Amino acid sequence: MPTDIEIARQATLIPITDVAKNAGVPDEALIPYGKYKAKIDRDLLQTGDKQGKLILVTAINPTPAGEGKTTTSVGLSDALHRIGKKALLCLREPSLGPCFGVKGGGAGGGKSQVMPMDEINLHFTGDFHAITSAHNLLSAMIDNHIYWGNTLEIDLRRVTWRRVLDMNDRALRQIVGPLGGVSNGFPRETGFDITVASEIMAILCLATDLADLQKRMGDIIIGYRRDKTPVFCRDVKADSAMTVLLKDAILPNLVQTLENNPAFLHGGPFANIAHGCNSVIATSTALKMADYVVTEAGFGADLGAEKFMDIKCRAAGFTPDAVVLVATVRALKMNGGVAKKDLGEPNVDAVRKGSVNLKRHIENVKKFGVTPTIAINHFYLDTDEELAVIKEMAESFGADAVICKHWADGSAGAEELAKIVAAKADAGAPDFKPLYPSEMGLADKITTIATEIYRAANVAIPASVRSQLKQWEEMGYGHFPVCMAKTQYSFSTDPTQLGAPEGHEIAIREVRLSAGAGFVVAICGEIMTMPGLPKIPSAENIYLDDNGQIEGLF
Repeated sequence: MPTDIEIARQATLIPITDVAKNAGVPDEALIPYGKYKAKIDRDLLQTGDKQGKLILVTAINPTPAGEGKTTTSVGLSDALHRIGKKALLCLREPSLGPCFGVKGGGAGGGKSQVMPMDEINLHFTGDFHAITSAHNLLSAMIDNHIYWGNTLEIDLRRVTWRRVLDMNDRALRQIVGPLGGVSNGFPRETGFDITVASEIMAILCLATDLADLQKRMGDIIIGYRRDKTPVFCRDVKADSAMTVLLKDAILPNLVQTLENNPAFLHGGPFANIAHGCNSVIATSTALKMADYVVTEAGFGADLGAEKFMDIKCRAAGFTPDAVVLVATVRALKMNGGVAKKDLGEPNVDAVRKGSVNLKRHIENVKKFGVTPTIAINHFYLDTDEELAVIKEMAESFGADAVICKHWADGSAGAEELAKIVAAKADAGAPDFKPLYPSEMGLADKITTIATEIYRAANVAIPASVRSQLKQWEEMGYGHFPVCMAKTQYSFSTDPTQLGAPEGHEIAIREVRLSAGAGFVVAICGEIMTMPGLPKIPSAENIYLDDNGQIEGLF
């Protein structure tokens, strides 16, 4: 089988104007960015009162063996088209950090990819650059205000706004600046987060339009005075200029799958340190244009799906009509104790043992009032006996399971999944509900997620954190949902605890208020908001060949 980029290179793409026409986008609403990608001006769409069915694709906890959640999302969307349904795919844009780190790109794989794969995984339409610029403009204006007299009386020790960069760079996690003497400003401790963890990214993905975007940015708390009263972005008068930088980035991006079906790629918050969903604007636009909208939430269901239900659906008023939970034989074998080097060997017992991870996720999704359909993402080394065990275990947990071969066969390999999921989406999810009510206290929300979803026996919230949460409640932010920042590899905060650990402790290291985005971030264990590169980063194997073509992207 050729590599993802070789498959992508062999693809026959159609002009983005034709993709738009097939999706029902009029010429006046299309803003082309070259031949194969474009932005959509929602104000010029003619959508009427149509409301499609929303299908969420989530997964078990990720492992180095790979689960293929994005690949399955693409395959399912293509398969819905194959069975005669009008569908639209809504994904996030990939970050450069993982692309050059260890995870690779985020455009799907095999015969289920979004195109043009290389451009999507690199600079795409410049949205992430715009978000980075808007975020760092605010950083510059904060330090500039302090330099020119600090009339807002910002306490330099309590500036909470950091800088961002869309790259994995551990050296920038904690820094001291400005240095260099009187002409450069007042030294203080600060640091960098990765762009996809930026509150600006979250705001772009949760805003409903430009006016809402600017209001949310104005609501950002950048720090506090000595009397601990908050200082807002609007106080330093940065919100309007930031909006100008984001006026194009807020428009959804239109691309196509390998089978020339339409896909929106817009926004890209990580699900382990941010809320992990594509933009409300793209999803709501797609629901007006298609009968079925397939979207994904990042990493495992304990992170992405929980945040989709508790943050995105709560903020936008969405209800998922169906949920797909992706699992693989290889990943379940790892959860059953098999080392990565031995995953090619058949091991039915390990699949059965590792299925406790699948069971846990099924149970968790059901807590939101939705029963997921299990998509078994097929690898060519999977044996019939191993696949049968997953189907047997899933059905014993009360969920349908379908073997999917979209990676190798495209839409034909996910046709059965599409038929089952479309029928479930048509029936809807009348029992859907968030995990906790908005009026619950912030500390109780953290405890609820940790005990109900992560199955922790104890939640360690330091007195200083409880005091901070209480202060935010008194400031009027108690109704906010909580965005947990936690390792994606385990239900616990220890990435080596695979399977379905329970009885562990979830330690809350710190909390951050994202007043503009509309949630509180709870940072658990050792999770970092600026990732680092591995010992051998993917960047070492990405290059241009003699014909000027990119090699090594995946």
